[in-house]
Amino acid sequence: MTSRVKNSRLTDWWWSVDRWFLAAFLTLMIGGLVLSFAASPSVAEKIGLEPFHFVKRHALFLLPSIAVMIATSMLTPRGIRRTALIMLGVSLVLMVLALFFGTEVKGARRWVDIGPLSIQPSEFMKPSFIVICAWLFAEKARRSDIPGNLFALILLFIVAALLVAQPDLGQTILTTATWGGLFFMAGMPWLWIAFLGGCAAAGLVGAYTVFPHVASRIDRFWTGEGDTFQTDTAREAIMRGGWLGQGPGEGTVKRLLPDSHTDFAFSVIAEEYGIVACMLLASIFCFIVVRGLSIALGQRDPFARLAISGLVFLFGLQSIINMAVNLQLMPAKGMTLPFISYGGSSMMAVAVAAGFILALTRKRPENRSQTDHLIYRTAALHGV
Repeated sequence: MTSRVKNSRLTDWWWSVDRWFLAAFLTLMIGGLVLSFAASPSVAEKIGLEPFHFVKRHALFLLPSIAVMIATSMLTPRGIRRTALIMLGVSLVLMVLALFFGTEVKGARRWVDIGPLSIQPSEFMKPSFIVICAWLFAEKARRSDIPGNLFALILLFIVAALLVAQPDLGQTILTTATWGGLFFMAGMPWLWIAFLGGCAAAGLVGAYTVFPHVASRIDRFWTGEGDTFQTDTAREAIMRGGWLGQGPGEGTVKRLLPDSHTDFAFSVIAEEYGIVACMLLASIFCFIVVRGLSIALGQRDPFARLAISGLVFLFGLQSIINMAVNLQLMPAKGMTLPFISYGGSSMMAVAVAAGFILALTRKRPENRSQTDHLIYRTAALHGV
């Protein structure tokens, strides 16, 4: 048992970190590895790889992701802003490079090859973008002469333009919606709400008109006509699983899903472990969002309050989109399920976001009242 008397960075972190958050994130990480045994072997065999190829790669990314999450969770709020700023700058540069030199997959240029690794910069852009926008909104609230809202809006246009150019409409919608929620929590005027709502509606209409694959997905969703193989198969897997599932390794419908290890991992969980397991998984995501928002409400620092809210909103919205696509409640988006779906860039980026949340929700002396601070110091001296 670690004693509070030992004045080290690790012990300070252990006694100040939110252990409920830490347990939830670690549960998702380990659960994702376990579920990869069910979701990925059939995909690997289809493309001529050995059955546990993706399982091994998932495990390979798991330990660095845990290390990144813990290391990030030790940062101070100032350190988080600096880290996010550097990460955002590098991500934007790599997103530009991906448009010209990136690997093209299914008509989209979203990946950059660096040695043996294939990196998706937009995944790392998301948490850093939210943190920087939270800082800009907080600065605007602190000093009215700082054009934080304008800078955040310009940054949104830059990010959205790069995502649309890839194209990646799913990430564009996710990022824009999270930004809008963050702006609303920062006290967005009603005039801004009307203006941005009109821009969002115009953007959706424009995407439907300009991008044939977007129009095709929306049309298939509304009419049910055309190539709906993946979504229909995912629904069949969910229905076949019932309440308790077919059992580990007993799923058969999952073998027909080309993206069972990424976009449709939720359907594999439903087939093999049942709706009860899916509800348990959804409750963990819900717990993270609700706890994050409740802690954010008690923060004195506007930056911490907005950053925590934005990060858990991003985490929750991405989860909702993935599960909704699997349940045929939304058109197909190509969105991973955080910590569950296979993908090195996604796992590492979500680990960074989780680290930011853990760092911002840590118990710090400046966030306590004077009485709480005295109680904490007294307990530390006695090793309680």
